[in-house]
Amino acid sequence: MLNINKVYIIGFMGSGKTTTGRKLALMLGWSFTDLDRNIEEYTGMRIPEIFSDKGEQFFRETEADLLRKLNPAVNTVISTGGGTPVYSENMDYMLATGLTLYLKLTPGQLKTRLAASDGERPLIRNLTDKELLGFIEEKLQFREEWYCRAELIVSGFDTDIRTIYSEVMTRLSV
Repeated sequence: MLNINKVYIIGFMGSGKTTTGRKLALMLGWSFTDLDRNIEEYTGMRIPEIFSDKGEQFFRETEADLLRKLNPAVNTVISTGGGTPVYSENMDYMLATGLTLYLKLTPGQLKTRLAASDGERPLIRNLTDKELLGFIEEKLQFREEWYCRAELIVSGFDTDIRTIYSEVMTRLSV
């Protein structure tokens, strides 16, 4: 059995990382951490406030720092932010310290999900439907290079948590 005690869930915003992470952690009997919530607790600010008051660079530096400070002794499923793998060599860090799982969706699927939740997402606030789709396509094209380095790539659309659990257990048992 591999000595892996971290499962990092990566993917675009709105792909279901937090929901899937919570369910997977429950099935594994592990703890769950949402990296964005950790950032909010650490800074005392909501993510949109951090972006508007401190800027994206501050957010990304804090994100990288807190990612590396997660307790290495605790079995944990970690839901990352959509941009986490792209910055500060975070993807290399996650590949070296745990199992990475990419929840993959198409731009159209992401647009449908995100159109209903843009108020809490600073990068897409106030975009029209056409602008939102363009934003997703552009960002996803850029980020896909990092996302596709994950050890497991699963559809984030109509996700079957039992299938994900089985795939994770297979990887942990190798």
